[in-house]
Amino acid sequence: MKLKLVNKGAQAGELQVSDATFAREYNETLVHQVVVAYMAAGRAGTKRQLSKAEVRGGGRKPWNQKGTGGARAGSIRSPIWVGGGRAFAARPRDYSQKVNRKMYRAALQVMLSELARTDRLSVVESLEIDAPKTKLLIAKLKELGLERVLVLVEAFDEKLELAARNIPYVDVLSAASVDPLSLAKFQHVLATVGAVRVLEEKLA
Repeated sequence: MKLKLVNKGAQAGELQVSDATFAREYNETLVHQVVVAYMAAGRAGTKRQLSKAEVRGGGRKPWNQKGTGGARAGSIRSPIWVGGGRAFAARPRDYSQKVNRKMYRAALQVMLSELARTDRLSVVESLEIDAPKTKLLIAKLKELGLERVLVLVEAFDEKLELAARNIPYVDVLSAASVDPLSLAKFQHVLATVGAVRVLEEKLA
């Protein structure tokens, strides 16, 4: 398969890429499962509440069972009292879902293939700016006709990282650290040739 190389918004040639990474049939079920699992794995799950047995106080019965004319009560820390314990107290839990390596890799391949098929994946020879200035990166993206975009580079680039962090809906990632959520979140992806080669090697 071949991807179009772009330069200042115009086509500047083609890049031969692996069909296994960029020409897979779309599988919505797989993509959904992997994205949901990735989001679930990011949940802390550290919520914890006190049950009736753990709340301080309430060891003595507040009043006699009979004779008061009021409802019977066994503890001032009952769940129906203010300051009482929770009836079904939350406990720390693990939200992670099992997704094996083969499924995860296949989902990334499917998502990249869909981006390429729908012309939402642009490839450039390189993407460099002279200084970590937001306006320089905005100008560079404007030349390519892009606004809301995920930029994939071969390796961490401090200048690009600093320039992008103040631009809404623009993010810079190294190809080795790309994840399903990032690919699903952005409408368009801009990758350098080096990043494409890293992706091919990572997902082979």
